[in-house]
Amino acid sequence: MFNLFKNDKENRPVDVKSIRYELLQFIKQELQKAEGGEGGNIKGLNLFINCPSSEKALYEAAVYTEEPELFKDEVQRIADDYAVNLPETWLMEVIFDHEFPEEAIRSKKLDVAFFIKTNKNFIKQSATAYVRALSGETDQKEYKITSDGEKIHIGRDKKAQGDDGFFRTNQIAFPSDSTNESNKYVSRQHARIEWNNDAGRFMLFADEGGVPPRNKIKIRSEKSEDIIKLTSTHIGHQLQEGDQIILGESAVLEFSYQTATNE
Repeated sequence: MFNLFKNDKENRPVDVKSIRYELLQFIKQELQKAEGGEGGNIKGLNLFINCPSSEKALYEAAVYTEEPELFKDEVQRIADDYAVNLPETWLMEVIFDHEFPEEAIRSKKLDVAFFIKTNKNFIKQSATAYVRALSGETDQKEYKITSDGEKIHIGRDKKAQGDDGFFRTNQIAFPSDSTNESNKYVSRQHARIEWNNDAGRFMLFADEGGVPPRNKIKIRSEKSEDIIKLTSTHIGHQLQEGDQIILGESAVLEFSYQTATNE
């Protein structure tokens, strides 16, 4: 499945520095096509990497996986050199182990493909993820969510009445009649999960009951010890593998792309 588009195996880069150089040359070649200020129509750049497992660590280092903003800055400098004029809100997405979309341009030297996303030119992405309670009691052991679905509401009880008098359905529900103490600190309308196709990610947003001075939402990433707090209903968090979502005082949900029901 790999390396179908090589034109010269002997000239393939074999270290981090040379892989990064070839990646940036490939991106530069494609961005040149938008030279002259056309970059204002660009919403994001997607770099798909589908390399052998033996080379994955090299590619991860080449794109600064631990500090993704560094690679985005490199690409921004290329865009500036060619007066592409990318908008301030453009996104740089590096996606590993994903089949190359038909719309993406494939490199002849590397196991990568590149796609420039605009309002008219975009890839319909799809994903499936799972949410399970690590602390607190939910009405299901595990929830399967998909990018094709609607908003996933999180809160206390399946049917919850808001301050406006209207009811909503919480797809992820913490029953109020549970004896688990953590459930008491979950608001009726606490949070929601939405799919963002532009970012290719599931997003977590706070609802009215999940922002101060009411109950809170905190996220801790599996890759970092930093605690992220949601303080607005409009600014979301891109969920990553292993993220732990703390609702109120002690209810904890885990987000994962791997099911645990058969473990």
